[in-house]
Amino acid sequence: MKILIIEDEYALYESIFAYFTGDGNICEYAPNFDIASEKIELYSYDCILLDLGLPGGEGLDLLSQLKKSNKKDGVLIISARHSLDDRLSGLDLGADDYLVKPFHLSELKARVTAIVRRKNFDGDNVICFNEIKVDISAMKIIVNDKPVILTKKEFDLLVYFLSNKNKVVTKNAMAEHLWGDEMDMSDDFDFIYTHVKNLKKKLAEAGAKDYIKSVYGIGYKFIAT
Repeated sequence: MKILIIEDEYALYESIFAYFTGDGNICEYAPNFDIASEKIELYSYDCILLDLGLPGGEGLDLLSQLKKSNKKDGVLIISARHSLDDRLSGLDLGADDYLVKPFHLSELKARVTAIVRRKNFDGDNVICFNEIKVDISAMKIIVNDKPVILTKKEFDLLVYFLSNKNKVVTKNAMAEHLWGDEMDMSDDFDFIYTHVKNLKKKLAEAGAKDYIKSVYGIGYKFIAT
């Protein structure tokens, strides 16, 4: 998952960052309104963790900005505000969930995972596509009833392809999604080719059809047939 943490309490950010990156997720940080606004405008995320009270502005205004741009990023509000009005305001503006501080990191992760499942796979933990079966929670891949061992990046890449079936995804978008916004300045995406080649090889060896097609000069397309 690629997550944006919009939070001005640095200690809380560090805890969230360590917890999620420990599982191999990509986390980016916005400590104030202006940085958060820029990141929301430039990049896409599986889930945005949004604090409401921020230096330089109000979190709900960022939520409005996101929805006006018709972006589909999941949004989980994390706030010390626990009034019903605050909850309703956030949900009415399009947030997917609302979690009151303080909270356990395990609950935060469960909420984020649920949001991403709802957004990408209709709430399912297991994705079935022809002969390919992906258990998101267990991070397991089964092809023709045989387990396939993938690296974390290969697993994330397969899930990314499955969530964007029949869409052309650029190498830049793939790099940004899997490695974070520091990759958007790169003009060398040979590492993407390597990961895709390895993924295709492992799936083919397990008997899967070749669904991942190269789009010359642009990127790749997972063709759902």
